[in-house]
Amino acid sequence: MLRIVNINRNVRSIRRYRQIITVLGGYGLGHLLEYLNLGQVVDFSRRVFRRRSPVAEHLTPPERLRLALEELGTTFIKLGQLLSTRADIIPASFVQELAHLQDKIPCLPFEEIRVQIEHELGVPLEQRFLHVEPEAIAGASIAQVHRATLITGEDVVVKVRRPGVVEAVETDIDILMGVALLLERHMARSDIYDPVGVVREFSYTIRREMDLTREGHAIEKIRDNFKGDPNLYFPRVYWEATAKGVLTTEYVEGIKVSDICAIEAAGLDRREIARRGARAFLEMVLEHGFFHGDPHPGNVLIFKDNVICLLDFGMVGRLDPAVKRYLTDVLVAVINRDVEGLAYVIVEAGDAGETVNMQALKKALAEFMDSYLEIPLKEIEVGRMLMEFIDLISTHRIKVHPDLTMLVKVLVVVEGMGRKLDPDFDMVGHLRPFLEREFRRQRSPGRLFQEMEQGVEGYLTLARNLPRDIKEILNKINRNKFRIDLEHRGLDRFSKELDRSANRLCLSLIIAALLIGSSIAMQGNRGPMLWGFPAFAFFGFSCAGIVGVWWMVAILRSGRL
Repeated sequence: MLRIVNINRNVRSIRRYRQIITVLGGYGLGHLLEYLNLGQVVDFSRRVFRRRSPVAEHLTPPERLRLALEELGTTFIKLGQLLSTRADIIPASFVQELAHLQDKIPCLPFEEIRVQIEHELGVPLEQRFLHVEPEAIAGASIAQVHRATLITGEDVVVKVRRPGVVEAVETDIDILMGVALLLERHMARSDIYDPVGVVREFSYTIRREMDLTREGHAIEKIRDNFKGDPNLYFPRVYWEATAKGVLTTEYVEGIKVSDICAIEAAGLDRREIARRGARAFLEMVLEHGFFHGDPHPGNVLIFKDNVICLLDFGMVGRLDPAVKRYLTDVLVAVINRDVEGLAYVIVEAGDAGETVNMQALKKALAEFMDSYLEIPLKEIEVGRMLMEFIDLISTHRIKVHPDLTMLVKVLVVVEGMGRKLDPDFDMVGHLRPFLEREFRRQRSPGRLFQEMEQGVEGYLTLARNLPRDIKEILNKINRNKFRIDLEHRGLDRFSKELDRSANRLCLSLIIAALLIGSSIAMQGNRGPMLWGFPAFAFFGFSCAGIVGVWWMVAILRSGRL
């Protein structure tokens, strides 16, 4: 049975490979392989890809990539959305364009959705709902949303995962991992870009997003973090009508945060809404370390009394204590314009490689600081400033934590909404109290004692395990089982050139042997004759001539004599 499943999966992969190649070729994206230094794959792609669409001729490369990802569907749309948060690994023009990816496809008929709901909940629809609206109110590549009424009478929205999406995504993840392994072998600076790590991060994210129960738990976790705060509201999750492929939450109505006219007509305070939103977001990040990863205006509603309601928790970000401390130290150094301190933070965080030129890094950081020197703090856009900072350090071969890049993108969106609500919106002013509080907390005697205790505990663990580890090493040496693995990097190109040279040498010997043998046969005048010449000699000279001419043409076309 397992073999049949694997065969079906391999067949799906082959079909998907062909579809991917066809779509990419149609948008003329073979040059991306050249950008990744995959010359042989480029040569193959030029023979396999279909002719470029006339529409693609008038589009920029980022636009062509965005359209190709949208055409390839769920997995690649989500991958593009992830890459749009990774300014440290793709150019800024691609980041800006991928941010416009549209995750909207036609909704499925209600009969298919009904079957999916019943399959996920394990009971007939009527046992959970009095009524479900046949027309979807929203749709995306992973799920679509319908209004409904529970059997107990509550108005709800039902988010239903599309049938077959899990299998399609798993196939695409296998393909992406294969491509990532290829890139890791051939792409320059793969240790910085870490394509395999990006695919692993992406697969973890999209699998969590497809499990709708995780979104329900995220709603409840953030609601518990803000328990007792009357300024925020989170929709209730109805677990009796929720499963991995179905999420049922409370239906709420409010004013979209982007609808300024409606906010003013309702008599709400735009400045207060901006202040509350900024403080809520900063508290999520710097206090809780768990934040909403997609707070675009469509996911933020405003109720009476300036209460803010957040929707759609399918994408969330997490900052562990180490990353939170790194972020705090970076922001403090930037706001205080401390170049030495900022460089020290970057190096101490362990994200800088051995080849980092510290002198050049400090010079670039000083220029970065100088660009904000004349700007009043209240006019600084913190999100865009951090985006520039990430772009700067990535050019110096310094890795950036993925959740940190997501945070920066979210911060840009939050700041944009704040400035639209309040032209005098000051993110630095809202940020400063949180930074000061976090800075004091990190350096409090209790925290320092806790870190010292953890350090001592680590050394004690090392001391306990050291005799056993040494004994294990000595036993392996005595049994001739001790092995040291060495990884040679940068030898792939040398090996290919060596193989090419050996092949040319062998071909030269073959041509030489044909010429010598044919010359000997020519002198013998024996065997069948052709136009007065020995046939074997004529055949040998002809083969040598054809192979020799073909070989010379191949060398001239390669441009390397």
